[in-house]
This record gives sequence, C-alpha cells and structure tokens, in this order.
Amino acid sequence: MMKTIISILALLSTGLSAGLFYAWAVSVIPGTKRMTDPGYLEAMQQINRAILNPGFFAIFFGALLMMLWSTYLEFKVEIGPSFYFTMAAFIVYVAGTVGVTAAGNVPLNEALDLIELNKLGAEELRMTRQAYELKWNRLHNVRTVFSVISFILLLLAVRHPGQVNTTFI
Repeated sequence: MMKTIISILALLSTGLSAGLFYAWAVSVIPGTKRMTDPGYLEAMQQINRAILNPGFFAIFFGALLMMLWSTYLEFKVEIGPSFYFTMAAFIVYVAGTVGVTAAGNVPLNEALDLIELNKLGAEELRMTRQAYELKWNRLHNVRTVFSVISFILLLLAVRHPGQVNTTFI
C-alpha cells in the first residue's frame, strides 16, 4: 500500500512540475516576448521572486523526493521494469530539471534580481534583456523536456510492473 501511495505521489508531483514548465513555455514565454525591455525585465524579477513559494517547492522538490523514495521501494520489493523506469525518471529529473534549474536558471534569476532597472538607460535595458532572455528560455526548454520525459518514464513504471526476464539481458 505504501509503495502505491508513494508511486502515485511521485507521478502526481512530477506531472504537476512538467505541467508548470510546459504551461510556462507555451503561454508566459510567448507573452513576455511581446513586452518592452523594461516591462519584461521587471516582470521577470517579480515572477522570479513570487515563484519561490511553498506550492512551487512542494511540486519541484516533492517530485524529486517522491521519485527517490519510490525508486527505493521498487528496489526493495522487486527489481523489475517498474524499478528501472522509476530510477531512470529520477535520474532524468535530477540532471535535466533540478540540475539545469540550479546551475542555469537560478544563477540568471539571481543576477537579474540584483539589477536596479530604474538606473539603466534604454540601451542597457536592451542589452540586459538580450543577455538574460535567450539563455533563460533555452534552459527553460531543456528542463521542460526533461521533466516531461521523467513524467513519461513514471507512467511507464506504473504501466509495466513485474520481473525483468534476465535471459535476454
């Protein structure tokens, strides 16, 4: 019963994380591309501050913790397809979602947060946006893809429980 609950929580939190990143990619990014440089930079500063909240942390890190716990429970019970899919989902999420966020998006957000936008001229605002936006969006697309892959792997784990036939391995 515990294994089932943890698997469902891993799937749910990873799905919510992937959904958040996907929704951002198809709605917020296209919308912010239409903004003026000062408007865009101000919006990103405010959004980056606002997203640091318990709801975001619960799904972002909750997915990580639930997948780790689920991988452990799968290993403890039976090393089969479900274990391998869950372990792969965890590794993909750690490297491609959490890793990219921590090593890429967060440093860009922190650097942007330090800038006093009202002290910059039009050209400085344009250059600041240019330096931030392209890198941030590329990194965001990477973590979106990896979080979706992680979610798919967890779906496969739920779909394919059971022992691996080791005669063909």
